[in-house]
Amino acid sequence: MRYASARDLPVAVRGGGHGADGHAMPGGALVLDLSGMREITVDPQTRTVRAQAGVVLGELDTATQEHGLVVPSGTVTTTGIAGLTLGGGVGHLMRRFGATVDHLLACEMITVDGRKVRADEKENPDLFWALRGGGGNFGVVTTFEYRAHALGPGVVSGQIVLPGEQAAAVLSELHAFMADAPRELGLGTTLTLAPPLPRLPEEMHGKPILILIPCYTGLLRDAEEIIGRLSTLGAPVINTVGPTTWLKTNSMLDAFVPYGQRTLSRGGYLATLSEPVVDTLVERLAAMPNAPGTMTTINVWSLGGALSDDVDEDATAFSRTGASWLWEAASVWTEREHDAPFDEWADATASALRPYTLPNAYTNLTEDQGEAWRRGVFGSGAKYRRLAEIKAVWDPRNLLRHNKNIAPATID
Repeated sequence: MRYASARDLPVAVRGGGHGADGHAMPGGALVLDLSGMREITVDPQTRTVRAQAGVVLGELDTATQEHGLVVPSGTVTTTGIAGLTLGGGVGHLMRRFGATVDHLLACEMITVDGRKVRADEKENPDLFWALRGGGGNFGVVTTFEYRAHALGPGVVSGQIVLPGEQAAAVLSELHAFMADAPRELGLGTTLTLAPPLPRLPEEMHGKPILILIPCYTGLLRDAEEIIGRLSTLGAPVINTVGPTTWLKTNSMLDAFVPYGQRTLSRGGYLATLSEPVVDTLVERLAAMPNAPGTMTTINVWSLGGALSDDVDEDATAFSRTGASWLWEAASVWTEREHDAPFDEWADATASALRPYTLPNAYTNLTEDQGEAWRRGVFGSGAKYRRLAEIKAVWDPRNLLRHNKNIAPATID
């Protein structure tokens, strides 16, 4: 960092390499690849975890589960903890425990001029506030310290697969269902085209389907009733939900995010699953392109619970106000010849959902959409101004600009 600062070189930072927007590996910048920094230390007595910036979620889960603990994080094992945490962090456990940043205790960071600093509630508290949702704008975070929670190894999870023609009716019931659901129930839904898997009827291959993905971490004796009510919202063709381990639960979506392929994602928050929203989701499901070796999905995650209710909106840079659902439209493909149709589908899906999408957002699940978007994603103009002022203190020349960039404020 001292070398780059002395030469006014822009710097990009690569952690787990999960990001699809290319910010971690741009041309014309010095790239710091932190993927070799994989040390994890778990203290089961204090329930605290220290993890370096190259750690991925699967490694973090494995280390913490050895002690019956978990750090609330994302849903794909190859995701790096660094980018996930700095952007907020959502996953199966967010309704029970909140976002990843809600359990971040401290960061160790290298500044743009090469100093090592610590940020927590007492030391550099403004920086600590900004690091909880403001992304990699302020320095190179090398170590994260988290509060862990007791969990597992047993949970109840799986997938409930329904034909696409049931999607509208089931989605229309989900908002009311989740409003009354316990925090211990996490729920993701995926609209996609059925892959050619043996367990799916052959006549469904390539046809639209809806997948409900519950994760219940409460008492096992209560799981059957809660999951039973969820499954009866439709007539499933497959229901794999049952007792399993946390490690299996938090890796079951890896197949939806194959590593090293071409991909594009768009996303945002929704206040409700209203009739127009549901109609739009079903229309975009019907419009999904299809080709061998490709995948298109619309993922819709239930928020609420601890994520929405336990932390004040202004307590961290990460915004969540007004959001009940999080949607993500993602295209995954391998061949350059498919760039146009899969890009266009994701963009068209975002445009169709834009009238219902809130201005604030979870920045990790969408690509940068320009300055006006960046000014809105943190929930208020006051929060964005505070971030810009903190940026001016820690990176006044904006060397760390290969990200969803917050330009430094002009400070007299």
